[in-house]
Amino acid sequence: MTPAVAAKAYASTADATLPKPEGLDKTAAGPDFAEMLTSALTEVVESGKAAEQAGMAGITGKTDPVNVVTAVAETELALETMVSIRDKVVSAYEEILRMPI
Repeated sequence: MTPAVAAKAYASTADATLPKPEGLDKTAAGPDFAEMLTSALTEVVESGKAAEQAGMAGITGKTDPVNVVTAVAETELALETMVSIRDKVVSAYEEILRMPI
């Protein structure tokens, strides 16, 4: 996951519309939060696998060390983004728990 991909994912999340009233087509309501989260997690996992492959290629001398460092840095950024999202979701959940009934 590159910074450009992360920025695009953030922009698409920021532009997401509120769900439409029941009875309307689900696709008209915009992307589903669970689908966006699943997609982001999938990208993080794929980025991690790519970094692992780059690391193995670097160990065997099949790639430049710069490529290995770049792949690891991209994976680190993707993981930090996911941790930040997780923290926000947990914070929102805790805020909901504190609401009076």
